[in-house]
Amino acid sequence: MKRKLTPYLLLVPQILLTILFLIGLVTGITQSLGMIPAFGLTEPTLMYYREVLTKPDLLKSVLFSLKLAFSSALMSTAAGVWLCAMLVLSRRTKGKMMRIVQLPIIVPHVVVALFVINICSQNGLLARVCYRLGMIGEQQEFPMLIYDSHGLGIIFAYLWKEIPFIVYFVIALMANIDGKLGEASVNLGANRFQTFFRVTLPLCLHTICSGFLIIFVFALGAYELPFILGATAPKALPVQAYIQYTHPDLRNRPYAMALNGMIIVISLVSAWVYFVLMRKNLKNLTSRE
Repeated sequence: MKRKLTPYLLLVPQILLTILFLIGLVTGITQSLGMIPAFGLTEPTLMYYREVLTKPDLLKSVLFSLKLAFSSALMSTAAGVWLCAMLVLSRRTKGKMMRIVQLPIIVPHVVVALFVINICSQNGLLARVCYRLGMIGEQQEFPMLIYDSHGLGIIFAYLWKEIPFIVYFVIALMANIDGKLGEASVNLGANRFQTFFRVTLPLCLHTICSGFLIIFVFALGAYELPFILGATAPKALPVQAYIQYTHPDLRNRPYAMALNGMIIVISLVSAWVYFVLMRKNLKNLTSRE
């Protein structure tokens, strides 16, 4: 009897966490629609979503977060696939090299933010090197790479974390394809680069797109790096949502929930695209078998 109950007992923590998550999700969606009886808000409305998309400061936060997430994910994916290809072509997909590549993944984002500040700020390592080499007259002439309105420092920090993730996410499949179909292509007369671009890369495309979606959604909803490295304006969506949530006027809370609601909607769309890509991958694998 105990053995039969054991799997269900082990599921209890997961079930409780799922229930708490769903309660929080439903509460957030309800509040984003302006239904907070304790604050005298009882009628559902889409006004807060409309204002998020029309108020200049809130709309700038939405566009800024989308730009940060898309640009960092795109550059990370491109650089990660290139590095992955170099490792596969040089047959260094295991051992010490992979441990070095995976090392940035385990470094917390707060630590990465400190690295970026120490390296890219006007008092950082790059500014001092440029000053010593005579490239700038004083350190304050060094361009603003952090706390800027373009989010360059945030993007640098994401690249540090996301490029190794793409490599880790893609390299097993790429090495497997290159080791089988790639060798067959070489035996038929193609060179290594033709094999990569015409055989290996197309077969990895769905997995690469899936990795892009994962880091895009993560960058869209992340709070630490935009908070530490971001400018005063515009602010990223999670930072702006926190500001609205802690506003002295509690009737601003629906704005925070509407901002979070937009993150949820974009994440759900990305999850649906990810599901479609994974299903296509499974169909391709089963058809080849």
